[in-house]
Amino acid sequence: MRLARSQEPAAFDFRKPTPGEQLIHFEHLTKSFGPKRVYDDLELDVRAGETLVVMGGSGTGKSVLLKCLIGLMRPDTGRVLFQGHDLTRFTEEQFIGVRRHVAMVFQGAALFDSLTVGENVAYPLREHFPDMPEDEVRQRVAEKLTLVNLPGTEKLMPSDLSGGMKKRVGLARAIATDAEVILWDEPTTGLDPVTTQSINELINSMKTKLGVTSIVVTHDMVSAFAVGDRLAMLANRRIVQVGTREEVRRSTVPEVRAFLDARRAELVPGGAS
Repeated sequence: MRLARSQEPAAFDFRKPTPGEQLIHFEHLTKSFGPKRVYDDLELDVRAGETLVVMGGSGTGKSVLLKCLIGLMRPDTGRVLFQGHDLTRFTEEQFIGVRRHVAMVFQGAALFDSLTVGENVAYPLREHFPDMPEDEVRQRVAEKLTLVNLPGTEKLMPSDLSGGMKKRVGLARAIATDAEVILWDEPTTGLDPVTTQSINELINSMKTKLGVTSIVVTHDMVSAFAVGDRLAMLANRRIVQVGTREEVRRSTVPEVRAFLDARRAELVPGGAS
């Protein structure tokens, strides 16, 4: 049912935040898929300018958080607040404005196979700024590809790219509109250690060079500690701890300890911890 005009949420009006202030707030979220309950009164804050890592095992709903933020999914109850705007009440049309400021780098990069690298990066510019002159589009595409260390690759096709290169093109596309918030969905899954390290460095460089706020969801413990200013542990349908890298390393929360010990065992020959 469509809201009456007087009840419609206001159009999204982004303002430049002060570093460290609350930018995003997931408030009392519940979410189920059929009989499977994913969230039960989930609470989480994201601060402007930080890289927040959401850790957790497979199937715990890490990626669902990102999708609720950009309107690809809706929580059953609760609110997703972005600079005080309740996004759960936004229409699809209103989310267009949100997606100019919040961009997502999908797990598989999600490039359009039939488009060149340049056309992929230009896609959100043409979608959000249809009147932008073509020479400005080309300039913006070149700038973003240079920023992710892929200069001069505009004419390549996705099939010509390695997995790491695809992630970089996905990031270039995500930041094409100068998004202030970047969402990373399992950015290092399926990548070799060298490429994983380059992606971690890329995530860190986006904060240094652009001052962006990032939310990274991952089950990769090495990557989590390499990029996260704060780490949030998702387990048992809620956030069980949020803290700095050192606070999480020293955690006595059972779910956190079990997750860290299991991941550490996977990295040590013979499973020793």
